[in-house]
Amino acid sequence: MTARRYSAHLGYMFTEHPLEGRFAAAAAAGFREVEHPGPYGLAASRVRELCDQHGLSFVQMALPAGDPARGEKGIGCLPGREQEFRQSVENGLDYAHEIGSRFVHVMSGVVSEPEAFDAARACYITNLRFACDAAAARGMMLLVEPIGVATISGYLVDDPAKALGVIADVGAPNLRMLFDAFHATNAGIDAITFVQQHPETIAHIHIADHPGRHEPGTGTFDFVRFFEALDRVGYPGSVGLEYIPAGDTREGLSWRSRF
Repeated sequence: MTARRYSAHLGYMFTEHPLEGRFAAAAAAGFREVEHPGPYGLAASRVRELCDQHGLSFVQMALPAGDPARGEKGIGCLPGREQEFRQSVENGLDYAHEIGSRFVHVMSGVVSEPEAFDAARACYITNLRFACDAAAARGMMLLVEPIGVATISGYLVDDPAKALGVIADVGAPNLRMLFDAFHATNAGIDAITFVQQHPETIAHIHIADHPGRHEPGTGTFDFVRFFEALDRVGYPGSVGLEYIPAGDTREGLSWRSRF
């Protein structure tokens, strides 16, 4: 079996520490890669300093996701917000470049009414093309992540098939998928089959056991078969641990020795 590289998702793990302290905690637990969708509460220079200090690489972050007070989960698909989106691209990519983030996730956003879906999708495609051009100029890779309705109701890209369609329609060589095995399983999609069928599209992976969204071994998801599938397709990336620790983060990491 291939040696596995795990990325500690600092939005979920080591939350007993403030964000700044999670870098040291991740390194002390043996991680060499970390990620966080919105690290903007820390200056980019400080994030880079923390990564350098603790021997960490930053794997993945997201563009600014909009106004959390309004429940926004990205603004990429919201007609009328194009200028704001373009500014978020510039700000987010500058930040990502400074911290050395390998990938940047462009969240689509929520569609409040079904009849608005087509216009929202067209807006997202246009905005993604702009973002891909801006990222390409910096030598950076962008991601689309399908997030199921059980996690975010009304999210535009709510299943992997829709993500595949978006990526194909944008047609940019620096746009790929962040595949979350938990979201897929929660939606009744066979995550193992999906990674075997679409390895060339997947650039980053998130895992959590199902049900419960806790550590591997706390639910029923077959991680042995899943990791074997990653080995068969030659998946070269790291596996992001986007789960809710059932107890103490460090103690819960004992599952790693089983894989």
